Amino acid sequence: MKENQSLKKVTILFAGDSGDGIQLAGSQFANTVALAGNDLSTFPDFPAEIRAPIGTVSGVSGFQINFGSEEIHTPGGRPDVLVALNAAAYRKNFPNLKSAGTIIVDPAGFDKKNLRLAGYDDEENPLNNKPSDYQFYEIEVTRLNRDAMKELDIAPRDRDRSRNFFVLGFIYFLYNRDVQVTLNFLDEKFKHKPSALEANRKALMAGYNYGDTIEAITRYRIEKAKLPPGKYRNITGNQALALGLIAAAKKSELELFYGSYPITPASDILHELAAKKNYGVKTFQAEDEIAAITSAIGASFGGALGVTGTSGPGMALKTEALGLAMMLELPLVVVNVQRGGPSTGLPTKTEQSDLMQALYGRNGETPIPVIAASSPSDCFWTAFEAAKYAIEHMTPVIVLSDGYIANSSEPWLFPKSSDLSEINPPFRKEAANYLPYERDAREVREWAIPGTAGLEHRLGGLEKEDKTGNVSYDPENHELMVKTRARKVAVLAKDYPKTEILLGKPEGDLLVLGWGNTKGAIHVAVTQALAEGLAVAQVHLRHLNPLPDDLGAVLKNYKRVLIPELNDGQLVRLIRDRYLVPAEVLDKIQGKPFLAEEILFAIKKMI
Repeated sequence: MKENQSLKKVTILFAGDSGDGIQLAGSQFANTVALAGNDLSTFPDFPAEIRAPIGTVSGVSGFQINFGSEEIHTPGGRPDVLVALNAAAYRKNFPNLKSAGTIIVDPAGFDKKNLRLAGYDDEENPLNNKPSDYQFYEIEVTRLNRDAMKELDIAPRDRDRSRNFFVLGFIYFLYNRDVQVTLNFLDEKFKHKPSALEANRKALMAGYNYGDTIEAITRYRIEKAKLPPGKYRNITGNQALALGLIAAAKKSELELFYGSYPITPASDILHELAAKKNYGVKTFQAEDEIAAITSAIGASFGGALGVTGTSGPGMALKTEALGLAMMLELPLVVVNVQRGGPSTGLPTKTEQSDLMQALYGRNGETPIPVIAASSPSDCFWTAFEAAKYAIEHMTPVIVLSDGYIANSSEPWLFPKSSDLSEINPPFRKEAANYLPYERDAREVREWAIPGTAGLEHRLGGLEKEDKTGNVSYDPENHELMVKTRARKVAVLAKDYPKTEILLGKPEGDLLVLGWGNTKGAIHVAVTQALAEGLAVAQVHLRHLNPLPDDLGAVLKNYKRVLIPELNDGQLVRLIRDRYLVPAEVLDKIQGKPFLAEEILFAIKKMI
């Protein structure tokens, strides 16, 4: 008789070699629990190499998921369950496992070769030194999976490729999950490969049925989360960002053009948009980053919503053309999915180190609006808002995401069209008395579409004469134009909502101020600190340039300010410089997101 124990939430970490299908198994589990009605957050973590060193700690691929019947804000801190398909996956992740957690291992991954590659000697084999306070499942996954397919006419190596689905089936059994979602996925994915389909289906069911054979096993039940009513889907940050751009194009009645050069971790935006031609999306895979952004500028000049996307190194190559777009005053959205740097750096690891680049990384006085997404589903709203600012204010806008947000997933409530604000392009229609750089009260010039009689005008990167747009070398005019373009960006702050105190009171001992992907970890930490009676609060910034008009007044209501950042302290310098407040940084530059416990420790230390 299998005991069923109810849990509010659980964190599971799947880990193995980068060729073990860890990401696929993890994403299937995420989709299954999402359809079961749980709230969730995921964190895929994998090497940068196409063929990472097999069996080594540096070659380990991981997928962590935190799901439950309560609101989930992060992928979880220390996992409750570790699935380790080899010794390297165990060595890398066991130290972070919660005490009294659950461990599932395949002994075939702990042979002499795997132990040596993972850095263990013969006497250190974890299977011979099992920690007593953990629930340890030593399942002969490789052997049992091969037995399940002994009647299939496939090579032994091909049989082993389905081990991930054997383990997935066992986890489905352990947490009372329906296998049908994954069976449907396999039917579609391998509909033209019947042998692969049969192998993976057998592996999945063999793992599930194996769970039923274990005596005195504890199974777990996690009820549905109480989410707002509506239709949901599980979505990654890159998927949400692509859909936000499409929604903005539809609301503005513009064609969407996306010019991009493939780069990790931004490439999936191009993949998503390329599959949406039925929405009138045009995509262009350019030969380099410069061609990508200049093609988007050309699309905007022609009357479309021009967008380009990249990651940090590619952003460096786009900077001259970004200055051109700002000088031309054309709408353009530039997405930077940040990763570890500098140079090639850590292509598959997350970081928040491009804030200063976004704010200042161009020659001359080149202010550009910068907004940052804080979660996978928030990428939709951030992209939509960026496009609205770009179109209505005739300016380039930089969107900051990062590798963690881009690849992670969470449930997303489908918005209705009525939930989205209108976007009104400032098109010039009348030819009479047309001046290309004449402005309205917000310093916004009108958008003249090529081919419209009477609206011909000069374009280029040379300084422009006020109103006419003619080339001008006049010193006073240059200063006037620099100040004018700066005011044009500054006025965006008047469209912002009032700065919200997300948690805590509007005054106190400590304000935890964040931006980007730190929002969830800060929320959990501040919630725990408040429960312990500490006078702490949370504010999270979406708008990084211009900063909100009321932010200075909010900051001055707290004795101290703590800013957790995945960099060496970039926002903290901006806040100190702008507001002269005693802001302090909690930095982390390890290619990994914050744990809530790290932020809570810093809160307690400061208070």
